[in-house]
Amino acid sequence: MRQQTHKRGRFTNKTVAIVAALALGGGGAAIIAANASAHGDKGDSGQNNTVAAKAGTIQCPDVGQKLSDVPEKARPEVDKNLAELDNQVAKAYQQMNQRQGSSDAVLSKLNDERSRTMDNIGSAMGGDNSQLQGMNDCKWQEVATQGGQQQGGQQQGGDQQGGQQGGDQQGGQQGGDQQGGDQGGDQGGDQGGEGANEVPGNAGGQAGNGPSQDDFVDITKVQPNVQQPPQAQQNGSTGTFATECGVGDPQLRNSDNVIVAPGVGNGAHHTHDYVGNDSNDAFANNQTFEQGGTSCENQEDKSTYYWPVVRAQDGKDEADANELGGGQEGNVGTILTPKSSKIEFKGNAQSKVTAMPKFLRIITGDAKAFTNGDKNANASWSCTGFEDRQLTDKYPLCPEGSSVTRTFDFQSCWDGQNTDSANHRDHVAFAGEDGSCPNGFKAIPQLVNTITYDVPANTPFAVDGFPEQLHKPITDHDDFINVMSEDLMNEAVDCINSGKQCG
Repeated sequence: MRQQTHKRGRFTNKTVAIVAALALGGGGAAIIAANASAHGDKGDSGQNNTVAAKAGTIQCPDVGQKLSDVPEKARPEVDKNLAELDNQVAKAYQQMNQRQGSSDAVLSKLNDERSRTMDNIGSAMGGDNSQLQGMNDCKWQEVATQGGQQQGGQQQGGDQQGGQQGGDQQGGQQGGDQQGGDQGGDQGGDQGGEGANEVPGNAGGQAGNGPSQDDFVDITKVQPNVQQPPQAQQNGSTGTFATECGVGDPQLRNSDNVIVAPGVGNGAHHTHDYVGNDSNDAFANNQTFEQGGTSCENQEDKSTYYWPVVRAQDGKDEADANELGGGQEGNVGTILTPKSSKIEFKGNAQSKVTAMPKFLRIITGDAKAFTNGDKNANASWSCTGFEDRQLTDKYPLCPEGSSVTRTFDFQSCWDGQNTDSANHRDHVAFAGEDGSCPNGFKAIPQLVNTITYDVPANTPFAVDGFPEQLHKPITDHDDFINVMSEDLMNEAVDCINSGKQCG
């Protein structure tokens, strides 16, 4: 592993206290309260009662990720109805959050709507409902609280806390120091009269649905956990190809997702930053991308790279404070413009890489990982100077002079035939620990995107997400559509296969 050189800064008591206070009270904690009767009563005063022992969110089977066999001609109608399922969950969550009826009534209505939409999906697929069995009912997912802090979803169990980070992060010093040791002690002591162990009546927060105090950890207390990459074999490809595309134009931000919900406005229910192609919205298609402009220095790279924005939980309104995808769905605070976005393509330890097909679509990470579990959660968070320690389900608190980083490693194996698949995952795969691709897949250049932010001092932050995902860091994700010219893609492949560093 590469040795890291960094200055180990110290967090002031003020920093920790403000982060804790904002995360719980003014920066966006939290969660929906579930009172003893589960009917969302407000009492005589009309004010929400203080959360006592349990809170949570809505958990629904993720139909989109389960569909593996959808006829090509049925996909537009299926995608439209999948987007409607997301819309139904978002509305139901909002109703619960605002106490518009009992939780039982809201869930009953949601499941009725969901059943009709599932029937529409089955009809679009020629009456084949076999892939939809057992995916109708949504449930209440408890988020256990201890002293007013979220501790993780009941249905996630050990998966979310142990999951992809493995025992080194959650079971080792991070588990001791961050969860129950130094961080908990420092925060509880520093807050003093701030009410460290109390949650405000509405479960706190600028929007009332996260993040929580428990979502942040001191990066200096995380043990190094990055594994060495597999050693390149004789036929391996060791080069890299970089493309410079800037950090995104605020005017291009939108809450669409053309891969998952083509033709559906606000299909993401959260806002994306875009670099590369300047024509990406819900209604874009391959021709749109071909004819669009690009922010990339190499004008032959019209690919689109997009990811959810990060917002400072500073209590301030953004331009989208009253819009869908923004404040109406709990995505609040000042949007932070990235300090940098490093986009590069890497090789494969076992073999040469082959060119990506034009218009190949890849999603890395899972926007619903908090309720889905961590199977597809692979985006990571860290701080500059501490790149040897990466977090999947925690936001890092960085010392002075260090920037927050998000790293997205994309799938680097392709099935050799399809530019997309019904669940947007089956046509690509991650390489194994030794770098080898699964049977039937071939190695392609691996996209790695690293984004850095200078977060204002003493300010917690959160990634945009579906409202019911509670702004958990484990839900981070990144999207890519290859629109490089054939010549440029071949140049990248030649560079990577010959062991050069280009771009």
